Amino acid sequence: MSRFAAPIAEQIWDMKYRMKDAQGQPVDATVEDSWRRVARDLASVESDPAFWEDRFYSALSDFRFLPAGRILAGAGTGRAVTLFNCFVMGTIPDNMGGIFDMLKEAALTMQQGGGIGYDFSTIRPKGAEVKGVAADASGPLSFMDVWDSMCRTIMSAGSRRGAMMATMRCDHPDIEAFIEAKQDSARLRMFNLSVLVTDDFMQAVKADGPWDLQFGGRVYQTVQARDLWNRIMRATYDYAEPGVIFIDRINQQNNLSYVETISATNPCGEQPLPPYGACLLGSVNLARLVTDPFTDKARLDDAALDELVRTAIRMMDNVVDASKFPLPQQLAEAQAKRRIGLGVTGLADALLMLGLRYGAPDAVEQTRKWMKAIARSSYLASVDLAKEKGAFPLFDADEYLKSGFMQRMDDDVRAAVREHGIRNALLTSVAPTGTISLYAGNVSSGIEPVFAFAYTRKVLQKDGSRTEEEVVDYAVRMWRDLHGDAPLPDYFVNAQTLAPKDHVAMQAAAQEWVDSSISKTINCPEDISFDEFQDVYLSAWDLGCKGCTTYRPNDVTGSVLSVSEKTEDAPEADQGADVVYLTEPLDRPGALDGATYKLKWPGSEHAIYITINDIVQAGHRRPFEIFINSKNMEHFAWTVALTRMISAVFRRGGNVSFVVEELKAVFDPRGGAWMQGRYVPSILAAIGGVIERHMIETGFLSGEGMGLKSDPKAEVVALGERPRGPACPNCGQYGMHMVEGCMTCPSCAYSKCG
Repeated sequence: MSRFAAPIAEQIWDMKYRMKDAQGQPVDATVEDSWRRVARDLASVESDPAFWEDRFYSALSDFRFLPAGRILAGAGTGRAVTLFNCFVMGTIPDNMGGIFDMLKEAALTMQQGGGIGYDFSTIRPKGAEVKGVAADASGPLSFMDVWDSMCRTIMSAGSRRGAMMATMRCDHPDIEAFIEAKQDSARLRMFNLSVLVTDDFMQAVKADGPWDLQFGGRVYQTVQARDLWNRIMRATYDYAEPGVIFIDRINQQNNLSYVETISATNPCGEQPLPPYGACLLGSVNLARLVTDPFTDKARLDDAALDELVRTAIRMMDNVVDASKFPLPQQLAEAQAKRRIGLGVTGLADALLMLGLRYGAPDAVEQTRKWMKAIARSSYLASVDLAKEKGAFPLFDADEYLKSGFMQRMDDDVRAAVREHGIRNALLTSVAPTGTISLYAGNVSSGIEPVFAFAYTRKVLQKDGSRTEEEVVDYAVRMWRDLHGDAPLPDYFVNAQTLAPKDHVAMQAAAQEWVDSSISKTINCPEDISFDEFQDVYLSAWDLGCKGCTTYRPNDVTGSVLSVSEKTEDAPEADQGADVVYLTEPLDRPGALDGATYKLKWPGSEHAIYITINDIVQAGHRRPFEIFINSKNMEHFAWTVALTRMISAVFRRGGNVSFVVEELKAVFDPRGGAWMQGRYVPSILAAIGGVIERHMIETGFLSGEGMGLKSDPKAEVVALGERPRGPACPNCGQYGMHMVEGCMTCPSCAYSKCG
């Protein structure tokens, strides 16, 4: 009998976590083989590997402990990939050489699969004098564009695109440009943006006082703090970015404030990290620890939780020693502090099993108790590890116990830390768990509410046919198993119906006992007023959160597809999307408008000529056919094949921009070439760039990098109310929503963050 609770879980395992050889053939025959591989690798650093391998395997069994995807996919494979999820890079120097050294380090980190964060506040503002070269500075935004281009080029390990977080202090002279940067739909698409908000700024906002924008001791401009705050809020209200990070609170609460200053986070925000800081992630699946669910006896097994947390802490500590690191500075930082981030998933499902409504006062209090229990077990487990293996090298008992977080910790834990030290400087974090939650049977993600109780997805079978598959939330499926078709009780709520204040209350309760931070998205209704929206952020500040990320669906944030087409001539149209999908290819008209482009690949004797002809539908031009020609006979076969295949795709209708992204992602193992100041990884990628430029010029695409990443073929039919949200660019299904700072598909686990 399969260990998987749902077909989608097995598909996620096979696609993302199952070890396969270079030819794509499975090495892990079963998910048990995957668990054994991970357990054996993490136990290999122990003095008694066999004993700990069995303990680790038991923790992984039945999806109770869920190491983050990097660990599941990479541990025990022998591949040169990092098992760490989160990196903040070194401080960017305010000089050209240093800036591009940092760019190189970022590329090397993303190449191994790490998501990175950067603070761009250290770069002088636009227009500032650059001494010695008689020029003005271009400012941090211009260098962020360089990082963005690099990220689009580098393909991270595991076929994942890199994800990046950019932060900027609220007193930087270019902060207003930073706030508005992503309102240009073609700019900084690989970045999440967050403003570093200080305590002084928040006090100035509440007092409606002045606020100096300064750099290097010079005040460039003075604005009203409340006006700047309103600009941040308006941008977030309309565009879902930037987020807000309460940076002073993060540093005040940090156990390591005596040896580090934090000014950036990883891409999803749950890990505030110092320069070259790295952290690995893992989650305890609370939904698997509830006994007698949906009865008066329902409870979470406290003893099982304690044992599982203690085992998970040991496993994650071992990752520090088992993992590779892209840079030696990251290795040194990780070994000096041994930072880990244990969190939870399935929280909302566990609350439902106990009959508690997410966001209600009793659910908030239960969340607080569970998170405190996890914190206690984590810290005591790390103390035990310190007794056995030693404390982290930078441990200083007096300084460590002064932190805001340790001041809240129970006296017995503080006493144990003082007497024996602690193995890991920081231990808890709530990470995005979208993919591993699906892998665990579609449990609720992190501390998020259930997004949708159930929906259907169309699955492509090996014979080319499509079948419909119901994807049901873990707790809902359990309720059905116990109660059949009985209506769901009133306490079953989801992200579509919750009030924003319920989200904030849950985040604040969890944050009290999380020593790092929390990746959490507060879903707001489309019709929320601007004043109510601002109150969400002020409430997050007042209740002690370390940051705030919201998502309000609207015409901007809900727009994934770049072209809107409607035509009465189409044989069939997808009524849920804004593009036309055809059951039969269009007939070719007698005459078409088009353009021919010359592509000269460096080092090649002959140029390639690319002709793209367009058809007009409902007033919009769209590509209809392509011809690729070259005098180089070595190119004949593949240019003919491309001509036929791409033309066939163009004629079938729909949003065919995925062709661009697929071609641009092709890397030539012999190396690419520099063309017009940009590195192009292959001739095929160059052809993709030509097609993209044509699509932009004809209005089919709104900008560079705005094409779909793969062919959208699937369609969602919701059960009851269709999940609110745009179509997924990967599978075409509706319900894309913001989860822990990333636009995420509930069907295929595609994430904008990678």
